[in-house]
Amino acid sequence: MRRWILLAALWLSAVTPACAVQPAPPQRILFVGNSLTYYGNLPATFAALAQANGHAVEAEMILEGGATLSERLADGSVQTALAGRRPQVLVLQERGGDLLCLGGRQRCEQSQHALQGLAEAARAVQARVLVLGTYQANAQASAALVEKEAAAARQAGAEYVEISQTLADLSRHQPDLPWYAEDGMHPGPALTLLDAIKLHHALYGMPEARTLEIDAPRYGANSGLQAVLRRADAAAPNAGTPPHIHYEHAQVERLVRALDHATRATAPAPATPSSAH
Repeated sequence: MRRWILLAALWLSAVTPACAVQPAPPQRILFVGNSLTYYGNLPATFAALAQANGHAVEAEMILEGGATLSERLADGSVQTALAGRRPQVLVLQERGGDLLCLGGRQRCEQSQHALQGLAEAARAVQARVLVLGTYQANAQASAALVEKEAAAARQAGAEYVEISQTLADLSRHQPDLPWYAEDGMHPGPALTLLDAIKLHHALYGMPEARTLEIDAPRYGANSGLQAVLRRADAAAPNAGTPPHIHYEHAQVERLVRALDHATRATAPAPATPSSAH
C-alpha cells in the first residue's frame, strides 16, 4: 500500500508542472479615432499604464487624422478588425465637436448612427464598448458636449468616459502641466496621460502611479497614420517620429492623485439609513 502511495505521489509531482495554470493571454483593446487619439500615442500609453499595474494588455488601433466614426463604419475596417482580432474592449473617440452639431445637424446624426453601428458590431463579438470623450475650452460648450456625448453613448449601449469637464477642472488648478500640444488644440503629454488614467479607472479602477517607459512612437502633427489596423507599439510610418515615450513617477502620481480626489469629490454620498420610529 505504501508503495502505491509513493508511486502516486511521484506521478503527481511529475505531471503537476505540465498541468500548471498558464498565464491568461493579454486583453486585446482596439482604439478607433483620429488625431485626438494618436497625439502622444494614447493606445500605447494606456497599455503601458495597465501593464505597470499588473494587467496584461495588447493595444491595437485604427487611427487617422481628421477621421470620423462614420467613415470607419462605412469602410468596414473596424468590423473586419473586430471579426478577425476579436478584442475584448473597443474604445471609440469621435472627432471633437461632431456630437455638438458644430458642422450641422446631419453630422451629429451621422456620428450617432456610427456609434450605434460600431457598438453593435463590437457586441456581436462580446467586446465591451467605451466612448472616450473629447473636450471644449468654453465652459458652456464643455457642459453641452459632455451631455451630448453621454446621451450618445447611452443610446448606443456603450460606457461613457468623460474628459472635457475633468480637463477643465484639473487644468484650472494645475495650469503648469503640458495639457496641450504646441498647436494649443491637440492633446499634450498631460492630457494623453489623463485619458489613459480615465480609461484605466473605467476598466480596472484607479491605477497606482508608476514610471512609464514606453517603447512606442510618440505621434504628433505628421503622424503618417492611415485608417488601417496596427499595433500601438509598431514602428511609425514616418521615420522622424520619436520612438519613445517617458513619464516620470512624479508626473503620473500628480495626475492620479488629482483625478482620484476629483472622483471621490463627485461620487454620490452613501445613503443614510432612516432611524426606526
